[in-house]
Amino acid sequence: MAGQLIVGLDVSSRARAEEIISLLGDSVDFYKIGYQCFYGADGLALGKALLAAGKKVFFDLKLLDIDNTVEKGVAAIAETGATMLTVHAYPKAMRAAQKGAEGSGLCILGVTVLTSMDDNDVKEAGYARDAAGMVALRAQQAREAGIGGVVASAHEAEMVRTIVGSKMAIVTPGIRPAGAALGDQKRAMTPADALAAGASHLVVARPIIAAPDPAAAATAILAEMDGKRVSVA
Repeated sequence: MAGQLIVGLDVSSRARAEEIISLLGDSVDFYKIGYQCFYGADGLALGKALLAAGKKVFFDLKLLDIDNTVEKGVAAIAETGATMLTVHAYPKAMRAAQKGAEGSGLCILGVTVLTSMDDNDVKEAGYARDAAGMVALRAQQAREAGIGGVVASAHEAEMVRTIVGSKMAIVTPGIRPAGAALGDQKRAMTPADALAAGASHLVVARPIIAAPDPAAAATAILAEMDGKRVSVA
């Protein structure tokens, strides 16, 4: 289960990120570096250091630009040895990203619909589909583009699995342990339920990095992923 848990280093200081990594020790071997950490905590260098230490790194950068820019940006990230990288799930962007990742072990993930968005948010953005309909469309396009997986809410994981098949990754943010506050997440799910729905990897940030004891929080989530919920004092 440890390889399926990705801890989001959503902090703006490299010192704080390294403190969290040290506290988690061997209990976690996969980390997500998103905007806050990438731009505020020298996240590219931190990611390279994690990779050098034998950890896996997911750069959550949600790339979207002209084809050449996406392709070259992806190729640059691929050279770091990173495990995963996100792009927005637009067909041209996904195809360009896959081209940039050719020959590497980098898994390109297409971001379908953010877990902080619901049907009203999707409508406000100008799409004539609900959230689930948009996820289904993007998942099909991701499969056709030949990328490695998608990012989607666990609420759509079962549906997405029927679309993308058994080999593509389904990475689900918005994961909250049983009884935890949802925060700004509108389509959240517990770890065990997300895996049961078809998710391959779970991204967890605040419930771990903001916990009084991050290692204990991670251990509890791993136990919940394994179907054995435990309480953390």
